[in-house]
Amino acid sequence: MASIGLIGLGVMGQNLARNIARRGFQVAVYNRTRAKTETFARHHPHPNIIPTYALDDLVARLERPRRLLLMVKAGAAVDAVIAQVRPLLEPGDILIDGGNSHFADTERRQRELAAPGVHLLGVGISGGEEGALRGPSLMPGGPEEAYEAVAPIFEAIAARAGDGRPCVTYLGPGGAGHYVKMVHNGIEYALMQAIAEGYDVLRQVGGLAPDHLAALFEEWNRAELASFLVEITAHILRTRDPETGRPLVDLVLDRARQKGTGKWTSQEALDVGVPVPAITSAVEARFLSALKEERVRAAKLLPGPAPEAKGGMHLIEHVREALFATMVVAYAQGMALLRAAASEHGYTYRLADVAAIWRAGCIIRAALLEEIRHAFAEEPELPNLMLAPFFRHALAARQQGWRTALTVGVNHGVPMPVTAASLAYYDSYRSAHLPANLIQAQRDYFGAHTYERVDRPGTFHTVWHPNTASQA
Repeated sequence: MASIGLIGLGVMGQNLARNIARRGFQVAVYNRTRAKTETFARHHPHPNIIPTYALDDLVARLERPRRLLLMVKAGAAVDAVIAQVRPLLEPGDILIDGGNSHFADTERRQRELAAPGVHLLGVGISGGEEGALRGPSLMPGGPEEAYEAVAPIFEAIAARAGDGRPCVTYLGPGGAGHYVKMVHNGIEYALMQAIAEGYDVLRQVGGLAPDHLAALFEEWNRAELASFLVEITAHILRTRDPETGRPLVDLVLDRARQKGTGKWTSQEALDVGVPVPAITSAVEARFLSALKEERVRAAKLLPGPAPEAKGGMHLIEHVREALFATMVVAYAQGMALLRAAASEHGYTYRLADVAAIWRAGCIIRAALLEEIRHAFAEEPELPNLMLAPFFRHALAARQQGWRTALTVGVNHGVPMPVTAASLAYYDSYRSAHLPANLIQAQRDYFGAHTYERVDRPGTFHTVWHPNTASQA
């Protein structure tokens, strides 16, 4: 009998099945299209992989309690597959949604499956195709007894951090797993845009060619900026188009796509009331990139400063410091949202554990995550990552370079929205006084919304007219 079943043999599903089989667990696989199952079985024969061609056969081959991993597109497809397999399941069986489902959909499905006694785990899976095969970061949430039943498999297939710990842990009830994955993806958006902005200012103002930039990112990846995204950026910049011999990055259209998880993070942050401007700016930067035809026309009509090549080690150092600081802020905003969500939605994860399972396997893995894990392990109630001693001192040491890199971009007309939003967040958070006093006065002026005073308790309303100081 198979330890687990898997539905959906796209590339991620195929690679997870191979990973599970390689770790010593029998996995029964099924795909809606029979030909895809046949092709997979032919190309990847393994004694632990059992191809099946009907859902009832798939379910019949599973040991009890049945564990069934769904690797299908988020949304309606998940609901459709659940509707198909639910009549074949018994109380205590476990469905595992391994797609990028919205956490609210996961919680709705858990409620719907509660009557027939079927457990649903919502599991965020990060690492891309290679991670699925070699070891992803897994973010499971749902009934704890269901997680315990799949933990041996998850711990076996997960990536291993430097200390040997598997990058998986139980994150709590409800949609906690998919919530953490959503925030992971929001941070991913911000990190990718921040790297792109550093690349852009060094290219346009620094005058650095892709090969030079590749060497730079390779060097950075050996130090404090070590991360998966910095590493692959160096690889991308090294790659040449086989037809033209030109750097392939120069032939890629500057129109970025998205699947919506970054937008979900921004929407949820607004609902919870947590500022995540770096993440939101990254989402909006992708929206702006999609306006390619408008931007081409606007480039001929809207004036701006012409970037002037001003290379030199100083600019490179400033950009490195700005990128480091912006990356810290992206993680800080994601962690702040996770902290607020724990209270808002009743999640029970520990932020130190979240950082721990992101240290390997996932797209946002970085050397910084060990320091992030340590910060929240030392102070679980830390309100913001920037306040931890390591990050407080690191940002202080780099803030001048951060400001200078952004100034260079602004003065040369190079857009750096995430870098700018991150610095504004830092400056706002460290400000004991913000101009919200004027905003409150404006609100009271036009809407009698009242305001508070700094010198006495209570709420107040003023008739705001010239030479008038009456209060109610």
